[in-house]
Amino acid sequence: MEEDKVISNCKVVIIGGSAGSLNALMQILPDLSQLNGFAIVIVLHRKSTDDQTLEELIALKSSISVKPVEDKVPLVAGSIYIAPSNYHLLFERNDTLSLDISEKINYSRPSIDVSFESASEIYGEALVGILLSGSNTDGTIGLKAIKAAGGKIAVQNPTVAEMPFMPNNAILYTDPDFVLDNQEILQLLGAINTK
Repeated sequence: MEEDKVISNCKVVIIGGSAGSLNALMQILPDLSQLNGFAIVIVLHRKSTDDQTLEELIALKSSISVKPVEDKVPLVAGSIYIAPSNYHLLFERNDTLSLDISEKINYSRPSIDVSFESASEIYGEALVGILLSGSNTDGTIGLKAIKAAGGKIAVQNPTVAEMPFMPNNAILYTDPDFVLDNQEILQLLGAINTK
C-alpha cells in the first residue's frame, strides 16, 4: 500500500451496504484476526424485524467480538457493532452509540447516510468509511461528509459488487481514497494503525 495511503490514528471504521453486501462481509470478516485499536460499525439495510440472524451469523464467522447494540452502548476498540433493524444508528461524543426511530431515509432505517454523517461529526480524521454493494444511493452523501471531515473513504470495486449501483454512484459523486475488491478491503483493515 502506498505510503500516503497508510491510515493511522483511526478510532472507527464504519461499513455501509445493502443488497449483496453480506456476501462481501462474509469474504472479509472471517479472515480479519484483530482490530488494531479501532472498532468496526456495520450499517446494513435489513428487514424491519427483531431478527438477530445477521449478528449471529457475523459472530459465528468472525474471531472478533461482536457486541450487541442497544441505546447508549459504549463503543470499545477491538469490537464489531451491527446496527439493529428499524433504528438509525448515531454516534455520541462520549464514545457511545445511540438509536433513533425518526423517519426512514432513502427508504431505509438504518440509513447509511445518517450513520456516516453522525460518525463524521464525532470522529473526523479518525474515521474510515467503507461502502459496499447495494442498489440505491444511500451512503454517497455520508461518504462526502466523512471526506469533508478529514476521514478516509473506500468504495467496493463495482466490478466485484453483486449490486454495483451503490458503489458506482459513490465513485461518481465522491472522490474515494480507495476503490477496492474484497481482498483489498481485508488488507486495508489489517493495515490500519500499524504504522
